[in-house]
Amino acid sequence: MARNFKDLSEREILALAISLEEEDSRIYGDFAEGLREAYPATARILDEMRAEEFNHRNRLIETYRQRFGEHIPLIRRQDVKGFVERRPVWLVRPLGIAAVRKQIQIMEYETRRFYERAIERVSDASVRKLLGELAEVERQHYDLGKSLQETHLTSDVQEREAVAARRRFVLQIVQPGLAGLMDGSVSTLAPLFAAAFASHSTWDAFLVGLAAAVGAGISMGFAEALSDDGSLTGRGYPWLRGLVCGLMTTAGGIGHTLPFLVANFHLAITAAVVIVAAELAAISYVRHRYMDTPFLSAAFQVVVGGVLVFATGIVIGSS
Repeated sequence: MARNFKDLSEREILALAISLEEEDSRIYGDFAEGLREAYPATARILDEMRAEEFNHRNRLIETYRQRFGEHIPLIRRQDVKGFVERRPVWLVRPLGIAAVRKQIQIMEYETRRFYERAIERVSDASVRKLLGELAEVERQHYDLGKSLQETHLTSDVQEREAVAARRRFVLQIVQPGLAGLMDGSVSTLAPLFAAAFASHSTWDAFLVGLAAAVGAGISMGFAEALSDDGSLTGRGYPWLRGLVCGLMTTAGGIGHTLPFLVANFHLAITAAVVIVAAELAAISYVRHRYMDTPFLSAAFQVVVGGVLVFATGIVIGSS
């Protein structure tokens, strides 16, 4: 059972401080390793912060030895009430640089608050002095990180990191999402409009379109997730890519299926055609924005494919 902070002795407070500094040092090291390949400049900043935390740990251990001897009891943050539960961001691969910087801010604030409260709980002058110095260091950590950022993260380095971040976003989110949107928007056209023109029933067309969209989403999701594990291509977690691809496939098919909830056949067909045009335009824009494809070229490729599939559905449904 976790104990209240106010019930800890000076010996236990020092032991907890040692544990906190050691944990934070190792987390900074994990952050640095996770970002070293894509963000080497940020990794160097984290290496220096890890060294700073390790130095704090050594100072605390030396003070503990002078007061209480060699044995340091194992007291961790989860053994004491009041600490915020930390999500293991440092175990995630690939690491997101924004999530890392946010986690660091939380860690620094929480550790500073711990030292400020700990000073109120100890009476030994040397221990109070050390805790006060460490609290001040933690308070200055934001400025330390800022100065290190100015040293390491020059404008050229920041530009390279932005390019790397954009590339990862394209590989892990945009590409599978675009593949799903294209498949859902185009491949479901034929069965949807074939059913509509064959039955002239908007409800029957809606059911066929819904089944085609959901079925295509499931199929594309599994296909993307099983295509590769991302370890060599840098495309990230396969389940995430599969989820994005599957959802976008379903969304692409559902968009032009919803108008068939309208009972009026001609109104439903007109609305569906308008939505199809909007979907194809959106696909063309995304290809232009993230794949560096000229907009007219992207639009031509997408529209030709969509028109062929659309015409196929009408011809088959009308025969």
